[in-house]
Amino acid sequence: MSKESDLLDLIDMSNFAKPENALKRAEELINVGQKQDALQTLHGLFTSRRHRAWQKPLERSMFKYIELCVDLRRGRFAKDGLIQYRIICQQVNVSSLEEVIKHFMHLSTERAEQARSQAQALEEALDVEDLEADKRPEDLMLSYVSGEKGKDRSDRELVTPWFKFLWETYRTVLEILRNNSKLEALYAMTAHRAFQFCKQYKRTTEFRRLCEIIRNHLANLNKYRDQRDRPDLSAPESLQLYLDTRFEQLKVATELELWQEAFRSVEDIHGLMFMVKKTPKASLMVVYYAKLTEIFWISASHLYHAYAWFRLFLLQKSFNKNLSQKDLQLIASSVVLAALSVMPYDRIHSGSHSDLENEKERNLKMANLIGFNLESKLESREVLSRSSLLSELVAKGVMSCVIQEVKDLYHLLEHDFFPLDLASKVQPLLTKIAKFGGKLSSASSVPEVQLSQYVPALEKLTTLRLLQQVSQVYQAMMIESLSRMIPFFDFSVVERISVDAVKNKFLAAKVDHMKGIVTFDNTGLESEILRDHLTILAQTLNKARAMIYPPSRNASKLGELLPSLAETVDKEHKRVLARKSIIEKRKEEEERKLLEKERLEESKRIELQKITEEAERKRLAFEFEERKNERIRREIEERDLAEAQALLQEASQRIKWKGKKTGIEGEKLTKQSVMELTLTEQLRERQEMEKKLQKLAKTMDYLERAKREEAAPLVEAAYQQRLVEERALHEHEQQQEIELSKQRHDKEVKEKERLARIKNNKEIFQERVVSRRQDEFTRLRREREEQIAQILMSRRQEREKMRKMKFYLSLEEERQKKLREEEEAQKREEAERQRKEQAERQAKLDEIAEKQRQRERELEEKERLRREALLGRPTEGPLKPSQPPTSPRPLDTGSAAVPAPAAAAAAAAPSSGKFVPRFRRGSESSGQAPPPESDRWGSRQDDRMTQAGDRWRSDDRRSSGGSSFGGGGGSRSTWSSSRIPTRGSER
Repeated sequence: MSKESDLLDLIDMSNFAKPENALKRAEELINVGQKQDALQTLHGLFTSRRHRAWQKPLERSMFKYIELCVDLRRGRFAKDGLIQYRIICQQVNVSSLEEVIKHFMHLSTERAEQARSQAQALEEALDVEDLEADKRPEDLMLSYVSGEKGKDRSDRELVTPWFKFLWETYRTVLEILRNNSKLEALYAMTAHRAFQFCKQYKRTTEFRRLCEIIRNHLANLNKYRDQRDRPDLSAPESLQLYLDTRFEQLKVATELELWQEAFRSVEDIHGLMFMVKKTPKASLMVVYYAKLTEIFWISASHLYHAYAWFRLFLLQKSFNKNLSQKDLQLIASSVVLAALSVMPYDRIHSGSHSDLENEKERNLKMANLIGFNLESKLESREVLSRSSLLSELVAKGVMSCVIQEVKDLYHLLEHDFFPLDLASKVQPLLTKIAKFGGKLSSASSVPEVQLSQYVPALEKLTTLRLLQQVSQVYQAMMIESLSRMIPFFDFSVVERISVDAVKNKFLAAKVDHMKGIVTFDNTGLESEILRDHLTILAQTLNKARAMIYPPSRNASKLGELLPSLAETVDKEHKRVLARKSIIEKRKEEEERKLLEKERLEESKRIELQKITEEAERKRLAFEFEERKNERIRREIEERDLAEAQALLQEASQRIKWKGKKTGIEGEKLTKQSVMELTLTEQLRERQEMEKKLQKLAKTMDYLERAKREEAAPLVEAAYQQRLVEERALHEHEQQQEIELSKQRHDKEVKEKERLARIKNNKEIFQERVVSRRQDEFTRLRREREEQIAQILMSRRQEREKMRKMKFYLSLEEERQKKLREEEEAQKREEAERQRKEQAERQAKLDEIAEKQRQRERELEEKERLRREALLGRPTEGPLKPSQPPTSPRPLDTGSAAVPAPAAAAAAAAPSSGKFVPRFRRGSESSGQAPPPESDRWGSRQDDRMTQAGDRWRSDDRRSSGGSSFGGGGGSRSTWSSSRIPTRGSER
């Protein structure tokens, strides 16, 4: 059965060349439940490389093929088919490919959801026989053996395979669409659906792989910039799709709490913008900074977290027109509290150069990500710090937007000096601040703001400030007193905080647990701290003196200015507001003009780049064509020179120059000059040969005429003697044959009379034997016919089977052969294109050479015909001038042996000895010697006459061994007389 199924697969893949036939065959197989065979049939249709044009039946076949792949979970088959279909539809009908891919993803998602719902229904179903029993025994045994619950097993058996197939579907689609500029939207949609898949089912591993796949796609896109269908990132639509994909990746990474992947997504966004040198829209930047705040807070990078909040506040305040006062207070309070949560000292790193450089590079990188600066000069950027951030908060007016508790907390921690009761003043403020927070009504992209998250960091900062102020006032303090002053932590926590501060040189303190005291070391009292104390003391004394002795003039002036001060403040406030609105409008107008200008410059740059590339391409093509033509001309000249030299060498071998030099040795050697010289020399040789042949023919004509005149009487005498001898021999042999015939006749008559007596018995025996054999023959023939019928039937079945097998094998061989031919055709195309020009030039040269050879053959044929006309026989070649003809020896009339033709000619000649032509010899000889009379034994008589004539000729030749007609002279004379016409016959 396996061999039959394999054979059916071969038939399906080879026979159904048309899409509609393959689709019909697949539907028939599906109806009988053979989906695997149907999938093989359609797979052979798409991988046969016969269809390179889009058509509607092919699209229907592709939809059916995708459905079968999803039903059977064959991801590899689906990928192969989609790749082949992409090749077909890439330049013709991209929308068809888009519909097929959407259908593929829809089916995969639907089947995965069905499997999940089926697993849930299976888990929730009541499938126990005994309602009082909790579990069946087999379920208990299976749970103990496998160590997993029923839901886990159902998920592994039903849900996991479909989820694997769905994940493979997303990967396949992304791989197919990664470099297709016409399907960028579909690529982005697939990436979004893959992100949602990972988010919905908490697939963290697959999410990391997905991010890496998309990252590699973008890297390859920038690496191979010369691809034909490569997406253009400089186009606004393409850039927006890629940005949306990265921001979706960032959102899902934060929701899955994959903070490392989220930070890499932030780097991807910044790198993408760095490539195109453009800043995203404000709505996207809000999401960008909102996610940065979460990432930096999780990583305990409070300084970068505060800067991200500050950039987020500026964006919301500038671009969000629907921002309410309450939301603005919450965001501003978060910014201030985030800045206050930063430790007031910098971390001290090791003194190695590599660590310092790494820290510097890290700070610059973070400043680049937070500030979103797309410039490449890193040295010009300002290093981030807590003091500069607080200064910017005050300068940008953030303090005016925060709630009162945050403002009071800022002044207590940064400006006021209360070493003994600082914690008691801060604690109620922190309690109130922890109650503020919630979701923002007008800023949907910003996560929920909760100020309570900063309370632990602020408590730590309060502890540090208290220790700092105490160290400036006291040299030693009891541990119990210090613990009461800090209600937030136990002394063990305070000790750890103080140790970290001492390590980073923020404090100078020692803890003595044996004595129960904390010792502070005021090493900086002589310099900065002393100067601050004196300044504060001077300011306080000045205020006290002003209060004790108030100046009168100042009071009177102040009283005069108080009525108009409120009006002046209102006017200034309105003027400032108006100026602010004007400045905002001007800034918006300038930004719009700047964007428009950048867009125009970008379009001009792209157009100029296209024109430059087109000109460069034309120039390179022209130079390549010139080099190609020059190379072809040079090759033609070299080939012509080589052919001319070869022709000259061949001509020198065939033609004897007779010691003369060629006339083109000093000139430029060309094929035409060599051919002209060769033709001239051949014509001269032919003329010389014709003159020699004419002279030879004349000499041979005279010799042949003389020989015939001398041989005529001898031939006639020999002929008459032979006639007499053959007549006597014929009569004797005829008489003997008559007597033998009579004897045979008498003997046969007697034999007939003897056999006539048994004729009746013979007929009876013959009838009996014939009848018996007829019956046996009839029986054997009937059995033979039955046997033959069976053999024919079996052979017919065997032939039918073998015919089908050969037909199927021939179809498969033909398909394999076509596949090989198509693969070889691609290899031959390049060689064919290179040989094409050479073949055309070679054809012209061959045509010229063929005409030359044809002309030479015609001249040789004419020469041969002329020689045959002169010599009267076919000639193998011209006679060489160095070989003169052999002259015959003189005739001896007394003892010459005359050949048979010569004897016949002599018999036909008259007795006077004159020459008689051939046409007269027959008539005269026929009148003198009539042929003998023939009878029924004429053939035997002719044979005996022939034998007698042969004996006569042999005796005649023996008797004439010493004559002049023997040997070569006689044979040559006979040949010449029969082949060469004489002057008398010509006349």
